[in-house]
Amino acid sequence: MTHIALVVGSLSQNSINRAVAAHIVAQAPAGVHVEEVHIGDLPLYTQDRDSQSLPEYERVRAQLRAADAVLIVSPEHNRSMPAAVKNLIDIGSRPFGHSVWNGKKVAVATASPGSYGGINSGLHLRQSLQSLGVEVLIAPEVFLSRANAALDKGQVSDERTAAFLNKFAAAFYAWAAE
Repeated sequence: MTHIALVVGSLSQNSINRAVAAHIVAQAPAGVHVEEVHIGDLPLYTQDRDSQSLPEYERVRAQLRAADAVLIVSPEHNRSMPAAVKNLIDIGSRPFGHSVWNGKKVAVATASPGSYGGINSGLHLRQSLQSLGVEVLIAPEVFLSRANAALDKGQVSDERTAAFLNKFAAAFYAWAAE
């Protein structure tokens, strides 16, 4: 069984990225279990908490540690990653010497109603993760522009977009199982 931790970078339940993530998760083959890592309830990271045991921190660290791979599907906020995703990265990397990220396989997909598809968020996520020793899936890439046009009632309905995401999902799940 391959265990995937899913991180949706948008805290909105009706987000474009949640719909894209749901589509990718629906493509998971038999023998793959996907569990969402909820990030909306995480207190902001501060080094002052390194000596404390916060249940929210321990929950997400355990989920990430147990996963064979992580899939992050995220929007772009002000030309970078959302604060909630950065907070998760920081929580998982601390306390010093106990990072759950080192050697972890992570794939990043971004989606945006804009024309750049969240590329800045995706690149910043990759950069931050690689600095922590993460093995990042480089190709295929997903920086889905005008993503809202590919959705209908909160689901990916555009055939071309679905085929593109299916290709990404197949590559990701095969890589995660290696």
